[in-house]
Amino acid sequence: RAEIVELLAAGPGRRTPPCPHFADCGGCDLQHLDDSLQVRYKAEALVETLSRVGGIGPPPSLEVVTGEMWGYRLRTQLQTGRDAEGQTQVGYFARRSHTLVPVRVCPILDPALEAQLPGLPERLGEQPPSRIDLLAGDGGAVTAAPLVGDLPHGEVSLTVGDLVYRLDARCFFQAHRSLVAKLVERAVGSWEGERAVDLYAGVGLFSLPLARRYRAVTAVEGERVAARYARGNAQRNKLANVEVVAQAVESWVRGLPAGTDRVVVDPPRGGLAAPVRRALLDKLPARVTYVSCHAATLARDLRELVDAYRLESLTLFDLFPQSGHMESVAQLAR
Repeated sequence: RAEIVELLAAGPGRRTPPCPHFADCGGCDLQHLDDSLQVRYKAEALVETLSRVGGIGPPPSLEVVTGEMWGYRLRTQLQTGRDAEGQTQVGYFARRSHTLVPVRVCPILDPALEAQLPGLPERLGEQPPSRIDLLAGDGGAVTAAPLVGDLPHGEVSLTVGDLVYRLDARCFFQAHRSLVAKLVERAVGSWEGERAVDLYAGVGLFSLPLARRYRAVTAVEGERVAARYARGNAQRNKLANVEVVAQAVESWVRGLPAGTDRVVVDPPRGGLAAPVRRALLDKLPARVTYVSCHAATLARDLRELVDAYRLESLTLFDLFPQSGHMESVAQLAR
């Protein structure tokens, strides 16, 4: 590990970071690199991690999908604090610290979210929460959580393909507006069958399109607010073959039926818990689709899964431009 002490000469692809807060804010870490160079470095790093941590060689099919590099982010989590005069400040934590960096612009945010920033401190009232979640929906609608001050609150709609999802700012949803539909298309694919299971289903992002290709879909989500929205989204889109189970994945998965046609997993950064990995290896669904936001945990999990599955393809999605993160979709078949 090292820290840059002095920059003697700019290397190829280095630029002046477009955001005035970049030097201090911990939200982005690659704005000093040209956009195309960021994507290349991140893809190379992910493939190297799969090899080093998981012993996974290059898959037969590898593709990188990109979209807008600025103004793309549908969701953000802001921190609050007070300055020396006691005035409310809103922003992000500095790198590797809990020091607040106040911001009034954030060029990676959807314009509807960025427009909220300048007046946000004055709208929070006398006792602002320590954290605020903002979500942008269709048509520039914005919602916030928790309910505080005069910030907009309640549900918004997000359209992905021809499916409409309702949710609020408490719920997880993929953040890159223009790439969500492509991510869903690649993850779901053209496969069909009798039964599919969507683990860590959230508000049903993958469950709903799966229901158009499988006779029955079970969506498992441990967070009850998200599970309630998933159930409502299935009803709203007239998909009666989706069963939503509001239960922790780690406990439900013990009852995974053997030989299920399809299992889709989209776990948090910690990857698949040991009981989930064991269930996939014991019950052997015909196809597993692994959607991952963290290369190291994906590599760890694939290291076990490739004992029973063949890695058919890997698609990388630059869902987090200006940061070091990259989403991936691994298709595994028996």
